[in-house]
Amino acid sequence: MILTYILLILALLHFYWAVGGKFGLDYALPTDAKGNRLLNPSTFMTYVVGFILLSFAYVTYSRLHVGDESIVIIYAGYGVSLLFFLRTVGDFNLVGLFKKVKNTEFAKYDTWVYVPLFFSISLMFINVLWKIS
Repeated sequence: MILTYILLILALLHFYWAVGGKFGLDYALPTDAKGNRLLNPSTFMTYVVGFILLSFAYVTYSRLHVGDESIVIIYAGYGVSLLFFLRTVGDFNLVGLFKKVKNTEFAKYDTWVYVPLFFSISLMFINVLWKIS
């Protein structure tokens, strides 16, 4: 259930940003070594990410609380787990465990918040798929 709540909170945070909210936004988008933001997602794309996160929450809810054992839910869960694991590893430059740029505010949050969070989400998805208690 924790995973479902985490994904719902992340979705709501993206919807908040999509309607113009600024809280936490400066620490959520990668920056280069000079602190220049490298991503400036549009409102539409921010909504899209929010809805994708909602669909991820649905996968966890459907698997655990509805007992959905369909192949679509199972493969979606493995795909989401892989996606969050790949984000944990990163791009070997700006995000993830093996990033080169480590002295920006984003990099500090990435190291101490995002990498552990995304790795935990990846493991929790495996837990949900295998229904490990």
